[in-house]
Amino acid sequence: MNETTITARPGTPFIDIVREFDAPPHLVFRAWTDPEIVPRWLGPSTTTMTVVEWDATPGGRYSYVHRDQDGEYGFRGVFHTVVADERIVQTFQYDGRPQDVSLETLTFEDLGGRTRVRNHAVFGSVESRDAMIESGMERGVRDSMARLEQLLPR
Repeated sequence: MNETTITARPGTPFIDIVREFDAPPHLVFRAWTDPEIVPRWLGPSTTTMTVVEWDATPGGRYSYVHRDQDGEYGFRGVFHTVVADERIVQTFQYDGRPQDVSLETLTFEDLGGRTRVRNHAVFGSVESRDAMIESGMERGVRDSMARLEQLLPR
């Protein structure tokens, strides 16, 4: 099984996430950008997801809500760059901390029928980055990546 690596070096405003998938870039990219597929894998396994808006084009917006037994959690952002099967640059914002917006650059690297996804998130401050880590994002990221792995065709 492929492992998800999450790196957040102390004193820096960055989070780096790397995961390899046993599927070609076009399928992984589609799973990341298709509003019919995204709710099937994005978020902790204990939540359900409702897409409010999802326009994965340059300048397009997205918003969604995760729900669990404890409540609702809204997220939103703007897609700034979308290059099919290669790259996405987007903002990411949790409604519960609207002051903490990150800029994420995702790359989809072709490994000959497999794909390496890299997500480099830049926060406005170390404090904002630390707040994201303390929110439990690691569990959500790991759950999401495992769910996506199961969803992708072999």
